[in-house]
Amino acid sequence: ALRRIKKVSTKKTIFIRFKTTQRIDLAEHQSKKIGMDWVRDPLVYSGLATPMKVRQQKRLRGYLPARILTLDEQCDRFINYLRSKNTDLQKYQDIMHLLDVNETLFYALLSRHMQELTPIIYTPTVGLACLKYSNLFRRPRGMYLSLNDKGDVKNILNNWEYKERTKVIVITDGERILGLGDLGAQGMGIPVGKLVLYTACGGIHPDQVLPITIDVGTNNEELLSADYYLGLSMSRIRGEEYDNFVEEVISSIYEVFDNPLIQFEDFGNSNAFRMLEKYRNRVCTFNDDIQGTASVALAGVFSALRITNQNINDQKIVFLGAGEAGIGIGELFVSALVEEGVPEPEARKKCWFIDSKGLIVASRNDLSDHKLNFAHEFPKQIKSLPEVISELKPTILIGVSGQANSFTKESIEKMSEINERPVIFALSNPTSMAECTARNAYNWSNGKAVFASGSPFPPYNKNGKVFVPGQGNNAYIFPGVGLGVICSKSRHVDDTMFYVASKTLASLVDQSQLELGCIYPPLDNIREVSIKVAIEVAKYASEAGLAILDEPEGGWEKYIREYVYEAKYSYPEV
Repeated sequence: ALRRIKKVSTKKTIFIRFKTTQRIDLAEHQSKKIGMDWVRDPLVYSGLATPMKVRQQKRLRGYLPARILTLDEQCDRFINYLRSKNTDLQKYQDIMHLLDVNETLFYALLSRHMQELTPIIYTPTVGLACLKYSNLFRRPRGMYLSLNDKGDVKNILNNWEYKERTKVIVITDGERILGLGDLGAQGMGIPVGKLVLYTACGGIHPDQVLPITIDVGTNNEELLSADYYLGLSMSRIRGEEYDNFVEEVISSIYEVFDNPLIQFEDFGNSNAFRMLEKYRNRVCTFNDDIQGTASVALAGVFSALRITNQNINDQKIVFLGAGEAGIGIGELFVSALVEEGVPEPEARKKCWFIDSKGLIVASRNDLSDHKLNFAHEFPKQIKSLPEVISELKPTILIGVSGQANSFTKESIEKMSEINERPVIFALSNPTSMAECTARNAYNWSNGKAVFASGSPFPPYNKNGKVFVPGQGNNAYIFPGVGLGVICSKSRHVDDTMFYVASKTLASLVDQSQLELGCIYPPLDNIREVSIKVAIEVAKYASEAGLAILDEPEGGWEKYIREYVYEAKYSYPEV
């Protein structure tokens, strides 16, 4: 298919040929596989669903039992098996083994049971898996780039089997894994899980994604003393040596791969903001902890205001936690207010932050750079959250602290005294790190709270009324943004894309969900959510001059829907 492409380096327009779907590459890949090579390749293996004609042609007769199942029957068989397991970690191990064996079945299973399985393949269970990753490791999925590879990173990346097709890379250095801290090389579970969601939610083909872990050591003493820690057993490097190695990695990625989207994930605060600012205008990249979390939180605010019947201009937010997530949400909230006509200085004064030393105010001289824009004048220093609430009278309380149970009964009761419908987001992950549970938020507010969390909580019945807590899951945002970026061939990812994604996501919450107190769409609808986010992001990229690709004939919606991966077996040669 011919598509019109804008050449980045000139104002001329050239025509190049590229594939409009992801299925052609898979057909080429399948044609090379036969016998046990076919069985061992998770991209093509179809297990008991393999038709007899394919078994004959691919020399598979004798390798598989006589029974032939449909894909639906395979999904039913595996979900029943999975439900028989006693722990979520066992379920995680089994379903990730399925990913290593039969990717089509894995993604078909997810598409049918997204609400049930997302907490298994990602937060909160992935946190536990990362804690035990050295013991759980069985076979490679993604690439490890350690400090020992310095000077040879480009050659190592050339080992990746699917480098010609790679479109999205998620990269971590393992320093701040969820709310669990420095897990070093064991953090690989995070980019693997994120890219599973890129495929399951965003429809990006599984051979177009690459997880990377940069191993620069760890400061986790427990891991350093462990017998079988799978990473470098050394203290984490800092400063110029660290920056030079990251530079080699990013530069090598852009030499080996064809302008991929790079998502920074779970870097420590000291590096996350710096890396984003350093690379955001050089390559196509974003930081999900800063920008993705901000987008899903802002969407939650937009939806919550439909319940409280208030205007965004009248909101004041107190954040417990002033790291990547909190500052990211604050910056995007300020952008939303500016979009509504509020002057930026006034918009910033509607965001107040509490860090480990108390309320962030202008008189403090111990603030890191990323906090300075939210350091306001205030007559005294306050450390207690309930006192901050009493003094500032916020309408919204957002927890991004990684401190479990830090939203006390007193804090939530004070929010409920000040507000008819207090908006309370306990966004820290995993569940064990949440600032409060849904149950406590509803009980302590006497059912008044509009509540959302980072990890899922079950519905709660109070006085005969059922509340369905929303989950502010970044999976509502980054797969759709990524899909829109790669389909439009956007040169960069800017903050407005996340504002567009927030507005789109909030618009997809229907009244029936709001009546239950749920401010996000059902996870079972997430593929459609991602497609609609992608369409709006691609439109914006094109209008803003960021997209290399002109709007295709038939429009972005048609093009994107044709592009997305569907988990079903295909035998092009038969």
